Amino acid sequence: MAATDDYSSYQVPPYGPCRHAAAVTPSDSTSLSDVTRFVFVGGAGTLTVIMEDGTTVEFAAVAASTLLPIQVSQVKNTGTSATDIVALW
Repeated sequence: MAATDDYSSYQVPPYGPCRHAAAVTPSDSTSLSDVTRFVFVGGAGTLTVIMEDGTTVEFAAVAASTLLPIQVSQVKNTGTSATDIVALW
């Protein structure tokens, strides 16, 4: 099932507070229920994601307690060593 983007009609993403958060279990086959506005990484490591536009990106050496302002539809298990990941939207 593809992720739903509640913000697709915005020309510029809103930067106000997020209304939803969910713990993320990285998966190579399952998309998130919603496209994120931010991704929080609690435990340091590499984060591999599929961006909202479908491209796969690896964020290397992400520090613990980092908030990334990225819109992703999936957090990949392969290539992800970061832990305590939270999707915010």
